Amino acid sequence: MHVDSTNTVTVAPPRISFWENWWNLILVIALIIALQSRVFWYLDFVHVFSSILWTGTDLFMGFILGPIMRRLDFPVRRAVIMRLMPRMLFYMPVVSTVSITSGYYLAKMLGLFGLPYPQMYWLIGALVVAGILIVQGVGMLLPTNLMVFFEMRKPQPDPEKIKRLMGFYIKVVASQALMQIAIVIIMARFRSGV
Repeated sequence: MHVDSTNTVTVAPPRISFWENWWNLILVIALIIALQSRVFWYLDFVHVFSSILWTGTDLFMGFILGPIMRRLDFPVRRAVIMRLMPRMLFYMPVVSTVSITSGYYLAKMLGLFGLPYPQMYWLIGALVVAGILIVQGVGMLLPTNLMVFFEMRKPQPDPEKIKRLMGFYIKVVASQALMQIAIVIIMARFRSGV
């Protein structure tokens, strides 16, 4: 916080800080313990829990927060984005990585990589959807988050650029939410015996 000669208070913009997002390590530690212990139910729990967090966040961002953000005045949208993006930059990569990693080891533990065809097509479908989610997350959403955050930190951010970037971001998140639903359908097929 800074007070200038006109007694105007300015607050320093939020920064990207690992230390302010340390709590993301809890899920990473849970994954490490699950992988080291080789206890099926615990690995299954870590996978289901992280997948729920990932899917729920995608659905919330794409279908609830996104439409609300589009209707907010620019200063309010800026305030929300400035506080949301530094957290999302850590949260989403951690949640998605833990979900995919635990899912891979769970599939190995269950012997799913040895399934005969046509059941193997369901596993291939899950891997393709997971691959698309990774490419979108790392190749599209993460860079967009950074571009929006750094544009917002400027003294005079370009509202049109931010609107365009956030429109793209929300569309990708909404498509991720739909793919999350597809992967849940695939997983339900596995649980029902393919």
